[in-house]
Amino acid sequence: MPIADYGFLSDGEVNALISPGGSVDWMCVPRFDSPSLFGRVLGRHAGAFRISPVDIEVPADVRYLPGTMIIETSWGTPTGWIVVRDALLMGPWRHEDTRSKTHRRTPTDYDAEHVLLRTVRCVSGEVQVSMECEPVFDYGRKTASWDYTEHGYHQGQATADGEDLRLTLTTDLRLGFEGGQANARTLLKEGDTRFVALSWGSKPPPLTYAEAYSRQVWTAHHWQHWLARGKFPDHPWRTYLQRSALTLKGLTYTPTGAIAAAGTTSLPETLGGGRNYDYRYTWMRDATFALWGLYSIGFDWEALDFFSFIADVATRDDHVQIMYGIAGERELDEYELDHLPGYANSRPVRIGNAAYNQQQHDVWGALLDSVYLHAKTADHLDGRMWPILNKQVDEALKHWREPDAGIWEVRGGLKHFTSSKIMCWVAVDRGAKLARIMGETGKAQEWELAAEEIKEDILTHGVDKRGVFTQHYDTTALDASLLLAPLLRFLPPDDPRIRATVLAIADELTVHDLVLRYKVEETDDGFSGEEGSFTICSFWLVSALCEIGEYQRARKLCAKLLSFAGALNLYGEEIDAHTGQHLGNFPQAFTHLALINAVLHVIKLEARHHHDGNRQEDTMMSSQPHPAD
Repeated sequence: MPIADYGFLSDGEVNALISPGGSVDWMCVPRFDSPSLFGRVLGRHAGAFRISPVDIEVPADVRYLPGTMIIETSWGTPTGWIVVRDALLMGPWRHEDTRSKTHRRTPTDYDAEHVLLRTVRCVSGEVQVSMECEPVFDYGRKTASWDYTEHGYHQGQATADGEDLRLTLTTDLRLGFEGGQANARTLLKEGDTRFVALSWGSKPPPLTYAEAYSRQVWTAHHWQHWLARGKFPDHPWRTYLQRSALTLKGLTYTPTGAIAAAGTTSLPETLGGGRNYDYRYTWMRDATFALWGLYSIGFDWEALDFFSFIADVATRDDHVQIMYGIAGERELDEYELDHLPGYANSRPVRIGNAAYNQQQHDVWGALLDSVYLHAKTADHLDGRMWPILNKQVDEALKHWREPDAGIWEVRGGLKHFTSSKIMCWVAVDRGAKLARIMGETGKAQEWELAAEEIKEDILTHGVDKRGVFTQHYDTTALDASLLLAPLLRFLPPDDPRIRATVLAIADELTVHDLVLRYKVEETDDGFSGEEGSFTICSFWLVSALCEIGEYQRARKLCAKLLSFAGALNLYGEEIDAHTGQHLGNFPQAFTHLALINAVLHVIKLEARHHHDGNRQEDTMMSSQPHPAD
């Protein structure tokens, strides 16, 4: 199944991928990074949960119910039509639920129900429908055993040896068990309805269709009410912003506020290649863009929750890592699952991520920029942050002259990556600004001088003879991470070195207008094989083109990127520039964050462009100011 064809569901603790064919092919319980119960996306025998008409493979239509995280699939058969709706249920906050004790953030009026609900309705004619639920515990290594409960043929429980997790399957169909699979088949006639609920928490599952429908409606209203809090421009691209907002909310682990980089592991950057990683964790570098994006579209509470997660780990740890588990775990040891063939036979399948202990110097800039953005936007700074800021600026000053693994976490040796140096400058520059806000004038002056020293070093060693920023100090190779230079206000957008860098990347580091991270033949990243264009980099280019006043080029590229969205307006990590196929883990938070920033850049510049009478020549202007301004 093409990666971009999957639908994404979430309840803030568990997420799921659902194929257009009606199969849940990926779901981990009880949290995003738990072992999978349904892992068919990585191996045919790793578990799946399908509801569909008998002998019909392709649905007539798949969509999200407007403004929700509920997927509706419509099936037409020679004899009739059915509609299947899928949701991870949300419900009122339940303080008596022991799982609520894991919450660190402010409790809200709603919480995860720990129920995957699937409803079926026959809208015309008659349709033979089948249901097959085959969970395989521990990434496809432990087959489930099913037993009936006191509800007889309408409820079964699944367990596996050595697993504490117990699954309950409740339905108004009649269940049968064959090995590790629960099955049901029925003929539905016009007006008939059925439900199937898979549950794993303390909340009782629905026992009737009426109750199931009521809880599904509650879930729909929850998502619509949540989305209504946002601030979206009245523009044809509004729907992309809204789906990105819902996706980011879906990738947020509610108990801690952490945003997972993606919902999956090991979906490949190259089909058949080894560039397969586990992205079910939170990266510090995402913090700046997450806060930037969330504040820009009005979701201040979510931004505050993620900022609080970042502040928690920064307060706790002497050494801030580049990434953490979604509950703040430090150790994310990486290993391979040899029994799984991987998506499209792309081995290896990796669990954990060895990059957690890499030396990457962008971490201090990401943290300090996040704090500064929060302080400027929220007009508040927690007093406990000053010792943290002092310490992190000192770390940046201590290490900025050293090589690191860079933003792309290459495994081919440490270098003096220019983007890492820029992020060290960001750390010290924002530290100085924060020091002035907090009345620490002496520190502010000291750090301002240090920031100038870092900037001069970058301008001396990180710019080639053309006046273009290079990937690292010992090369003339380009790197898409340098598109961040204008966005982070390293230099003004009208600086000739900024303009030259943006246009060089646009002209020389693209395939059919889509941006590569770098050219693999010029960069020793520790891997072999090609990779697709990185969609986040393409959206960065849109924003950077807006910064240097290239409105027409920016808008054209943004429209092209939006046209590549999956059927449900979701994005993976990469797009194959030749085929348009999405690659990498899915959906990708970083891509949707970059989309929000790029679309807002274009919309704001578009308004100014039209206001100025649709001039033929673009003028220099900054469309989406960074709080550093």
